[in-house]
Amino acid sequence: MPRNFAIRLSCSYGDADAWVTLADRDESVEQILKRSWEFKCHKHGAQRAMPKEVIEVAPLEDLRRSQSSQGDDLPAVPVADPAASRKRIPRSSERELMCVPVVVYGWTSKCGTFQEETETAIVNSSGAQVMLKTKLELGDVVFLIHKSRQEVQEVRVASLEAGSPSEMKVGLAFKQPIPDFWKRSRKSPRVRKTLRVVVKGEDAEGNYFIQSAYTVDLSQEGARLDGVGFLTTPGQILEIRRLWRKAKFRVVWTGQVGTTESNQIGVLRLQADKDIWHARLPEDEAVQSPKKPNPPKK
Repeated sequence: MPRNFAIRLSCSYGDADAWVTLADRDESVEQILKRSWEFKCHKHGAQRAMPKEVIEVAPLEDLRRSQSSQGDDLPAVPVADPAASRKRIPRSSERELMCVPVVVYGWTSKCGTFQEETETAIVNSSGAQVMLKTKLELGDVVFLIHKSRQEVQEVRVASLEAGSPSEMKVGLAFKQPIPDFWKRSRKSPRVRKTLRVVVKGEDAEGNYFIQSAYTVDLSQEGARLDGVGFLTTPGQILEIRRLWRKAKFRVVWTGQVGTTESNQIGVLRLQADKDIWHARLPEDEAVQSPKKPNPPKK
């Protein structure tokens, strides 16, 4: 039997949520939650998003007739309030304009494997809005890399909005809020240092390679390498050898073609107990005990 529902849809700018009534629907609540729906934000116009909340409602005329004939003793039946679209729904944190270089990559059934460098336009503790040329769909699960800090998070496409003829404004949501993801400083500072290394791995076509490369800078967690960018993709696991020492690293970003970073990659160390650099880094210096002055000669 057809039912009526009210769904809450979030504006991709985060200014307000809108309630939309769905009449005479045959779907279940679970099916409605898994679909995207068009709606109009009173401030930003037409958009499309997946529901944040679904409730079953009675037709407004049926409710009025029932209340007038039986009085006010009946339990209240939820009805979508037209004014709800003008009410501000509390968010996990306030959104703010912030430009942060990021890389979005992954695989979807529609566009296959992709990687795209971009910047955030709006951020908060639950995710960010970015501009992408790749045609993603609501609900797609991909990965976002905070490029300057080389940190990766799995994200879900939560909203889509037309941005330009070739790009979409894409809202990306973390699995759970991360309060200081955008503002906290790098876990450990970088040091510019050139060391020759040997990199082993598989290219995008699954072919095994061994390649000589050089570090551009180092940190406690990883490094930036020059010379292997075209052979790698984000998420790939590499073995990096320095002299007789070796460790596993994950590729967290690759430089964009046509830029000064086009053949460079950022890697994150996976084996915390293996230090292949044997180089003095800022964090090492911070924990060094101060040297005791030599006693005066008699």
